[in-house]
Amino acid sequence: MYPLFNPEKMQLTPFLFFTGKGGVGKTSTACATAVALADQGKKVLLVSTDPASNLQDVLEVPLTNQPLAIPNVPNLFACNIDPEESARAYKENVVGPYRGKLPDAVLATMEEQLSGACTVEIAAFDEFSHLLADEAILEQYDHVLFDTAPTGHTLRLLRLPAAWSGFLEESTHGASCLGPLAGLEGKKELYAKAVESLSNENKTTLLLVARPDNSSLLEANRAAAELKEIGIQNQLLIINGLLQTHQPEDGVSTAFHNRQRLALQAAPDALERVLTFALPFVSYSLTGIKNLRSLFSACPDSVFDDKEAKKAELNLPGLNQIIDDISEKNLRVIFTMGKGGVGKTSIASAIAVGLAENGHPVHLTTTDPAAHLGYTFAGSETRNNLSISSINPQTEVERYKQAVLQQAGMGLAEEELAYLQEDLESPCTEEIALFQAFAAVVEKSEDEIIVIDTAPTGHTLLLLDSTEAYHKEMSRSAGDVPESVKKLLPRLRNPEETGVVIVTLAEATPVLEAARLQEDLKRAQIEPKWWVINQSLYAADTTDPILKGRASSEKKWIEKVDSELASKCAVVPWLQEEKIGYQQLKEFIV
Repeated sequence: MYPLFNPEKMQLTPFLFFTGKGGVGKTSTACATAVALADQGKKVLLVSTDPASNLQDVLEVPLTNQPLAIPNVPNLFACNIDPEESARAYKENVVGPYRGKLPDAVLATMEEQLSGACTVEIAAFDEFSHLLADEAILEQYDHVLFDTAPTGHTLRLLRLPAAWSGFLEESTHGASCLGPLAGLEGKKELYAKAVESLSNENKTTLLLVARPDNSSLLEANRAAAELKEIGIQNQLLIINGLLQTHQPEDGVSTAFHNRQRLALQAAPDALERVLTFALPFVSYSLTGIKNLRSLFSACPDSVFDDKEAKKAELNLPGLNQIIDDISEKNLRVIFTMGKGGVGKTSIASAIAVGLAENGHPVHLTTTDPAAHLGYTFAGSETRNNLSISSINPQTEVERYKQAVLQQAGMGLAEEELAYLQEDLESPCTEEIALFQAFAAVVEKSEDEIIVIDTAPTGHTLLLLDSTEAYHKEMSRSAGDVPESVKKLLPRLRNPEETGVVIVTLAEATPVLEAARLQEDLKRAQIEPKWWVINQSLYAADTTDPILKGRASSEKKWIEKVDSELASKCAVVPWLQEEKIGYQQLKEFIV
């Protein structure tokens, strides 16, 4: 279908950026590429700026923020820059001068505005800008590989004149990333050089890593488009984890293979114009130098040992246990949370159906832009207790942007208005806009259990909360907080009323990112009740040796969730067919 990606047979630029959704295999692909280049005699530096980095786990070497020679791979050096630590230092640099001079409520607001993903990404960009802008680096290394690339949103912010003006210190316009650029004084020239290096196709290649599934391919398409916007034209697409063969007699194997092919057929048309390669779905965990080297070999599955696939019986409950728990505790608001592609919508739908089957009036609301839930549930005689609504993210975000621009945009200079408009492109803006829409739904449905597919992060909740405090303290606000939002925030913190279900996959990045999400919620005084490990091959019945091998690698992540992260944990096996419609969703809970 696609040629296999093999750096040993390609001419690659000095700077290589790997980007894609969490869990698509950016780190393992970057590590395998780095090893292959070093094995060719190239001197290589591998740098991770991912907050949930597992670079040291993949290379099986402890790493710091200083380049370290990797054992058994001459010419390979790696470092693990912690952008969250950089962000903490960055935040203190901005807020510190005001301690003792401004009221505590104002300081709390400033700190929360600097606690989001935007600040972490800008702090990460600050770290690797020095590598991009330093010509001496290319004299020392033939290739520098970055595990995680900056988004187009961040790069556009850094190119706006207002980002470097006093406007940032005074603004109270209410966008989601107030002030993350406030500590950039004196770095404009450095950042300009870094952005110039990124746009130079002789220096930089962007490698978009995606899985052969719909959400991953949509994210790759979005990243490709917005990075082309700011001049990063030299792009490659790597379809990672493509099952090369399947066993027709094995239902799981056949379904897995067919689902991947259907997702690729439905991929956005724009991706067809990007040079595309594939990497095989392998039976072993891509950790350790031996396994990384095998990825580009002629026999990529030779590392797999069938003995490793033998597993003990899982003793974890299914989804029905969560539904029974919600019923017994009479919870009124249920959020499903997790990164894209883990199956939040299916789990939220199955929970809603299960509660309706238990006799509860249930309202399910989703941000699925395809709005297919209403279609699949329509006309079903068994959904008397279940009502469904669909919130259109595009509509809600546009409504929120216009409200902020109307309120805060009056009287701004042209460049200040341009900054405000770009700031409103932040991912946090969508969270706030959707949360307001969710709050309105909950307010109208006091007599039902509300199941909400996707919820805001703890950062967004704290930002909304601190915005209200800031309004009281300074008589100005980052946008008016609707009454429905003010009422919902306390409800979410009440464990007798609200339950949060975190959905993940039994893989490194989804689990690590879900753990960060849980800590974020705890900061906002919300304690998740359940974790669901979804689409588990370990819990499925397959004889396919490749899928069995991958199943065995899930075990340690299932154990980590069950023993370290979750107060209660359930597992849903990888299912041969997507469950759509009321009757099929009931199969989740039998």
